[in-house]
Amino acid sequence: MSREETARARGLRTDYCGELRSKDVGRTVSVCGWVARRREHGEHLAFVDLRDHTGIVQCVVDGGHDLRAEHVVRVTGELRLRPEGTVNDAIPTGEVEVGASEVEILSVAEPPPFSVDGRVEAEEPVRLRYRYVDLRSERMQHNLRVRAEVNAAIRRSMDRQGFVEVETPLLWTPTPEGAREFAIPSRLQPGSFYVLPQSPQIAKQLLMVSGFDRYYQIARCMRDEDLRADRQFEFTQLDLEASFVSQEDVWEMVSDSVLEVARAVTGEEPPPVVTMTWNEALDRFGTDKPDLRFGMELVALEEAVAGTEFKAFQAEAVRAICLEGGAELGRGRLDALTDRARKLGAAGLVWLRVVGGEGQLDLESPVAKFLSTKEKAAVIEATGAGAGDLVLVVAGERAPTCRVLGQLRLDLGQPPVSERPYRFCWVTEFPLFEGVDEEGNPVAAHHPFTMPHPEDLGRLEADPLSVRSQSYDLVLNGWELGSGSIRIHRADIQRRIFALLGISEEEAESRFGFLLGAFRYGAPPHGGFAYGVDRLAAIMAGEESIREVIAFPKTQSGADLMAGSPRSLPASQLQELGLRLAPPKEAKGA
Repeated sequence: MSREETARARGLRTDYCGELRSKDVGRTVSVCGWVARRREHGEHLAFVDLRDHTGIVQCVVDGGHDLRAEHVVRVTGELRLRPEGTVNDAIPTGEVEVGASEVEILSVAEPPPFSVDGRVEAEEPVRLRYRYVDLRSERMQHNLRVRAEVNAAIRRSMDRQGFVEVETPLLWTPTPEGAREFAIPSRLQPGSFYVLPQSPQIAKQLLMVSGFDRYYQIARCMRDEDLRADRQFEFTQLDLEASFVSQEDVWEMVSDSVLEVARAVTGEEPPPVVTMTWNEALDRFGTDKPDLRFGMELVALEEAVAGTEFKAFQAEAVRAICLEGGAELGRGRLDALTDRARKLGAAGLVWLRVVGGEGQLDLESPVAKFLSTKEKAAVIEATGAGAGDLVLVVAGERAPTCRVLGQLRLDLGQPPVSERPYRFCWVTEFPLFEGVDEEGNPVAAHHPFTMPHPEDLGRLEADPLSVRSQSYDLVLNGWELGSGSIRIHRADIQRRIFALLGISEEEAESRFGFLLGAFRYGAPPHGGFAYGVDRLAAIMAGEESIREVIAFPKTQSGADLMAGSPRSLPASQLQELGLRLAPPKEAKGA
C-alpha cells in the first residue's frame, strides 16, 4: 500500500505512536491515543506523552490545551528531532517528537482508579473491577497480543497438517469428563437441562465416525470447579482428533503446534519435545508434571543402603535429592524442610551435609552415626554429591515418597515461569485405572473410552490396576498443558471396560447411547488430544496465573467484579424457565 492508502487504513491517524523514528522526521503526522503524562514547559508550552498499544511518543503542544491523564486525543503536526541533550534512550521513539499544530480532544476522562503505567501495582480486585483500564497497560496489551500470536500459530500448524476446523455445540448433554458441569434450563422443555461442555470429547469422536479424519477447534470449555492460578470456569483449549493414527502420530501433530507457538512468540528455535513414561517421570522427578529446566533429579538409594540397620531406611523406597551448595543451610531452615516433608505426607526427612575434600568426603548429620562408612560412601556416589552439598532423603512407599521429594525439588530449585528455555515433555503410559471405589470397582484415570495398552489387554480383568493406558500428557516447565489418548473403537473392549467400572449395559446405553450407536455404523481407530491455550499463553507471556492472559476473568470466588455477575434473575424469568428457588439455608447457630 502507498503511504496515503496506509493512512486511510489507520483511520484518524497516519501512524501509531510507538512506530515513529528519525527516518520519519519532516513528515506531517497524525497520532491518536491516551494522555499518559503531561509536563509543563514554560507559560505557553507543554510536553504530552501520548500512548497507544505500540508505545509512547512525545508531543509538544500549546499550554492552553486542557489535556489530562487518560484523555483521548488526536495530535497532528510535524515530526522533528528532539533538541540536543533531550533524547530519551529509554523509549524507542526517544529521538523524535511531534510539534503539534492541531490538537483534538476526542474524549475526556476522569482520573483513573490506578496508574496505567504500572509504577504503582494495584490490588487485583481493583484491577478486575476496572478491567477496561487495566487492559490499557503495557503488560496486559503485551499478554493479550501474545495470546493472539499463540492462536494464530496454532491455526497455522493445524492447517499445514491438514486438519479441518469444526465448531461443536455449547449447549450439550452430560458427559463423563470427571468435573462438575454448568447446567442450563430449557425454556421449551421445562424441567430439562442442557449442560455447557467440559470439552468436545464425544463430539469429536463422532466426527471421526463421520469421516472427517482430522478435526481441530480452538474450543471454549466450561467446568464448575474451584478456581486457582491455572483454572477458570471458562477456559480455551486446542482440541483435536485424528483417525487411523498411533500415539506417536498424535504426539508429532501436537508437538508441531506447540513448537510453532514457541517460535512465533520468541523468534527462537525451542528445544525438541522429549518423551518419558509415567513411571520414569515419577522416579526421576516425583511428579507426572516434570519441570525439565533444572536438574536435582531424584536418586534411588535402595541398593546403597541395602541391609542397613538404620530402621528409617528399611522401606520399599529410599529416594534422595542433592541440593548443590545446600550444606550452608542453617538448622532452622532444615527443620522447616522436615516439617514441609511431613505435611506432604512423609514420615520424616533425613538431611545429610557433605563435608571434607576431594577423595575424602563424609556425611554430617544427627543420623550419620547410624550409617556405616560403606553406606555413606555409597550414598555420596549414588547422588553425585560433592563437598558443600546437601542430600535430602525420604523413605516409605514408592509413590508417596517420590511425590514428597518431587515437591521439595520444586520448592528448592524451580525457576520462575518467566525463565526460559521452554522445555516440552510428553508423559506416556499412564495407569488405565487410578484406584478402586467403595464398591471395589476400578476407577478410570482418564475417561472410560481410553484404549488400554495392547500388551496389557490380557490382564484387564485379572489385574486391572497394573494395566497401562494409551493416554498421554503434554507438560511445559512443570505445567500440565493437556492430555489425550487413543480411544476405544471396538465394541468388545468397550464392554469389558464398562463391566470393570460397574456400568451396566442399560446405564451405558442411557449415558452414552448416541456414541455407542454411532460406533455400530463403522468407527475408525482414532485418537486425540486437547491442551489449554490459557496455560500455554500464560507461560509464553511469563505469567504465573492464567487470569493475566484472559481479557475478563473471574476472581477466585467465581465473581466478575466488572460486570457484577453472578446475580439473581427476576421471578418472571425464573417462572418462564420452570424454576423455583429453594429457601436459603439457615446459618449454623442461628
